[in-house]
Amino acid sequence: MSEQAIPILRVEDAAAAVRWYERLGFTKRWEHRFEPGLPAFAEVARGEVALFLSEHEGDAHPDGVVYLRLNDVDDIAARFGTRAEDTEWGTREFELRDPDGNRLRIGMER
Repeated sequence: MSEQAIPILRVEDAAAAVRWYERLGFTKRWEHRFEPGLPAFAEVARGEVALFLSEHEGDAHPDGVVYLRLNDVDDIAARFGTRAEDTEWGTREFELRDPDGNRLRIGMER
């Protein structure tokens, strides 16, 4: 097993959040609820990049920033109606907010 860090993002509706992250090329790996009607906790992944999406209060707070290093930055930016820009520190990147206010900075090395 490889070691990794997986950010937890607070979401109001895990199913809606999964659909939004699918636009970034993620797919849902699994979802857990302790019982029907209780908050969901899900994992989405894109290759080796994974995120946890949690409906549980207190797991995380919106307005943090997760940096995603992905290969198709320009294509993703176009899907969201924006553009990636070259930075002075050698990356090409842009920033999005998901429907729950979580900030995603998406970039790639030039």
